[in-house]
Amino acid sequence: MQKLMKQIFRFAIVGGSAFLIDYGILFVLNEFLGVNYLIASALSFSVSVIYNYVLSIFWVFDPNEEQSKKEQFVVFMILSIIGLGINSLIMWISVNALTAWLPAVRNAVIVMTAKVIATFVVMVYNFITRKIYLEK
Repeated sequence: MQKLMKQIFRFAIVGGSAFLIDYGILFVLNEFLGVNYLIASALSFSVSVIYNYVLSIFWVFDPNEEQSKKEQFVVFMILSIIGLGINSLIMWISVNALTAWLPAVRNAVIVMTAKVIATFVVMVYNFITRKIYLEK
């Protein structure tokens, strides 16, 4: 149980810092550069996935030694692509729903709120799937 708690704590640190990278890039791309929120979200998510991979494999999870580094990376990327799909779907649903419910709210606030919602769901998905598929 203590190992699991330590792992969750480390996952939270890695995930929190990856979120800041993801959120920051999304904000800059969407708000300052005018990139569509779905494209900006996919790009920011992709950058944070690479960062997250490195720290997850070397600091958070105890990788399965029966898998090569290449296999671990492929599994991580497949899980991340599924996570990107979940992220994009939640972003699209949330932005459309929030825009309909709160038409007077600024677009940037809606996009960033949707990102928080999507990140929470994908974070839970990431921890569970990485624990199942990447660990001993």
